[in-house]
Amino acid sequence: MDREELEQEELGGHMSFLEHLDEFRKRLVNSVVFVLVAFLFCWFVSDRIYNFLAIPVQRALTEAQRRNLPIEGLQGNEKVLPLRSLKEGDKGKYVFDRASTIGNISVSPGSSVSAVVAKDRSGSIGLFSEEQMFTPAGVIPKGVRLPVDFSLKEGEGGDPGERMVVKTAVEPFTLYVTVSLYAAIALSVPFLLLQIWGFISPALYKHERKYVTPFIILSTTSFVLGAAFAYYILFPPAVRYLLSLGSDFRLLLSASDYFDFITLIMLAMGVIFQMPAVTYVLARIGILSAGFLARSWKIALVIILVAAAFISPTGDIPNMMLFATPMMVLYVVSIIVAWFFGKKRETD
Repeated sequence: MDREELEQEELGGHMSFLEHLDEFRKRLVNSVVFVLVAFLFCWFVSDRIYNFLAIPVQRALTEAQRRNLPIEGLQGNEKVLPLRSLKEGDKGKYVFDRASTIGNISVSPGSSVSAVVAKDRSGSIGLFSEEQMFTPAGVIPKGVRLPVDFSLKEGEGGDPGERMVVKTAVEPFTLYVTVSLYAAIALSVPFLLLQIWGFISPALYKHERKYVTPFIILSTTSFVLGAAFAYYILFPPAVRYLLSLGSDFRLLLSASDYFDFITLIMLAMGVIFQMPAVTYVLARIGILSAGFLARSWKIALVIILVAAAFISPTGDIPNMMLFATPMMVLYVVSIIVAWFFGKKRETD
């Protein structure tokens, strides 16, 4: 390393307050620009993001509104079969569960038509009308494919009629903007972490800066795992419990409130899952040790319970522990990581 590089190395660790402020401004501007670019991309697929995030609540709404009535038939052995059990040639009555448009003709929910399971020209199986449908707007001919998805497994999806509501005309636009912004932030996580590392790296020794790659990879992976854990594991039982409390009422769930709720949980769990990744870097640098984490378990437990109470949708113990338990596991994992990878801090 020549003299000029040594001087730059020395200046990196001794920046003035104004230089730190200017560096912070640059990193902040870079982050905002990248998030804006990601936002534009997410805006064009915001409807798909919306549909993906709406799946858990649609399933929960369907379960909350479902009435478990016994099947009483002539033979005494009647049972409900999933759509996937239908085979080519089976016939029956199809009932439209929501308003649908076939061609340019609208069909109201509750309408029914005789249908048969058959294959189309391409060989894909579907449900087709076996008779003409007469509507005030016109006649729907025989042989039209009906809106049935045979690819769904039993229990998948929700009743499409169970939809969330909006209160104003501009709320759908605001909702898509919000969904796109949250998705853009999640998509920008690796770049944002890189900017954070670039801001703090001047305070580190040269040999400590090589941990930037493990930090970015581990943190990004941890964020994705945390968000997925919230979406697939934590959120479904929580929302089912909440909606079950209103089973005696007609549930009209606000779309904006719901998406604020689910994105808060997913982003929060994404951040919480950073514990082992941050611990790894700090332990490798020598700032954090397994002994310190083990001695501080009581304080950590209080912080975890407070955080779980804040994130949990209700204040009851079962729901709070549903969120607190993974945090406790992550803290134990962080102690193991610090013990395995930790070392004393060294200067250059």
